[in-house]
Amino acid sequence: MTPVDVVILGLAEGSGDSCGSGCGGCGAACATPRTPVLACADVLREAGARVETVQAGSDAEIDAVLARFDGPARPDGLTWPSSSADRRLVVASATDAQLRAVLRRMVRRWAPAPSRRPGDLAADRTVPDLPPLAILPLDPDNRADLAAQLGLPRTPAEVAKAVLAGSPRRLDLLRNDGGSVTLDGALLGGADDRGAAVPWRGRVEVDDSVLTAGEEPILACVIGNGGGYAEFDGLRLLAEGNPEDGRVEVAVAVPVVVKQRFRGTRVRVEVRRARGRAVSVLPREGELQFLDDGVAGSTSRKRSWWTEAGAWAVYA
Repeated sequence: MTPVDVVILGLAEGSGDSCGSGCGGCGAACATPRTPVLACADVLREAGARVETVQAGSDAEIDAVLARFDGPARPDGLTWPSSSADRRLVVASATDAQLRAVLRRMVRRWAPAPSRRPGDLAADRTVPDLPPLAILPLDPDNRADLAAQLGLPRTPAEVAKAVLAGSPRRLDLLRNDGGSVTLDGALLGGADDRGAAVPWRGRVEVDDSVLTAGEEPILACVIGNGGGYAEFDGLRLLAEGNPEDGRVEVAVAVPVVVKQRFRGTRVRVEVRRARGRAVSVLPREGELQFLDDGVAGSTSRKRSWWTEAGAWAVYA
């Protein structure tokens, strides 16, 4: 039996948008010895796999690893992922932002330009099926990361077993018009020094549904693929957060003034939800802060996200 080739890919601090100041504070995890990587590699080798560990410090180095997963040449000249299971990928990640960085480079490598869309690409997709990968958490105590949400293996031995004997579990991916991807979700809206939401105005649309037209204040807006952003400041926003249903779930929290008989008025928070294929957010004025898979950013223009159903996969 031909041994399986396994690449364990880790990301160095400061690589791409995955780490450093943009990763949400993984510096301590990045600085610690990668004991889980060594342990996982040992288990894989004991099982007969050929293992290579790579520490990528740039997008180019991530791309060099992904190039090993290219499929055979196509008549149309497109670079396409291989469907072979002879080579398998493990992503050693300290944060969801690091995992996202690898998926972002996968999409950049294998998504065809609109002008070169092939006939064998599904009508509701802009990317082919991406190669499965295993997630090796470098912070096993973090029970809020995507691997924990999905109930995936967490110890090096369990991850190694999933790589060699597990089945691919296909998951939805969100692409956006900023050239990146979202695995879990995004929270739009800033907070003050005390952590309280700062109201903002903007138009939020999900397919043909308008959650808010931009005239009323928004306390928070969540774009959910998974369930990591289901709650904000104790308020339940997402109803499900299901990364396998082919839909994006969006929620906005809007303060509403309620008149009370003989007792003046009070303010309650109304949560409006919608599910669909795509969502757009148009800030009414100024910079809109957001947190996307743990990476902070801002925008003053319209941003759109859309669902790529079942585009990526994990070994489970």
